Amino acid sequence: MIVTKRLQLCRLDDRHRHAFAMMHADREVMEDLGGPVDHAESEAKFDRYLAALAEHGVARWAVEDSKGDFLGYCGVMPRMAREHPLGPHFEVGWRFSRAAWGNGYAAESAGAALTHAVTDLGLTGIVSYTGAANLRSQSVMRKLGLVRDAARDFTITHLSKPWHGLVWTVPVDFRPTPTSR
Repeated sequence: MIVTKRLQLCRLDDRHRHAFAMMHADREVMEDLGGPVDHAESEAKFDRYLAALAEHGVARWAVEDSKGDFLGYCGVMPRMAREHPLGPHFEVGWRFSRAAWGNGYAAESAGAALTHAVTDLGLTGIVSYTGAANLRSQSVMRKLGLVRDAARDFTITHLSKPWHGLVWTVPVDFRPTPTSR
């Protein structure tokens, strides 16, 4: 578990499944990825995160408030598919329920997850990506000190539509922000 000033990052487990699925069913939360996903797709994503943790020792964390309520997830995820336009890589990402937006939780939890990945696990070459219209995530990336790398931008087909990913990188000299620990 990682504890920040206001949050706790803990391993995803079955108690998070329902809130995780509800978050992915929210049209506004999922707008940047083409809209909500059904329960089966949400379950598959949840299980991929658990498998990544078991196989690679790193994945998304459940983000909870001080009362233990699920707010969303964040963390460094191994993306090991060779067919991905970036090839095998580690990606820091986050997703929060609509009610949690606007509180700085994404930057606080992602900073803590990055600090853990870089400092404790020794991971390097971590990237992050988002769609051009997702200005909230781009703002978080700037707050974290990530560096825009337009040369690595890519396009994939997602839900039968092209999705253009804007790539940001974690600098080699990444230093945790005061809210990261």
